[in-house]
Amino acid sequence: MMGVIEGDAFPRIFIPQLVEYYKAGRFPFDKLVKYYEFEQINEAFEDSKKGLAIKPILRIV
Repeated sequence: MMGVIEGDAFPRIFIPQLVEYYKAGRFPFDKLVKYYEFEQINEAFEDSKKGLAIKPILRIV
């Protein structure tokens, strides 16, 4: 499994900037994520590999 959390950004600057981009319609993060139930974990990995899901998010209930 591989992941990245903000890289070397400064969260106090980076996160508010992303929010402003989103409000301005310049960062449509809701189109970048795709939700999967935990049982779909293999599908989430495959979709990520194929480029069908840029940011797969697992729901664990």
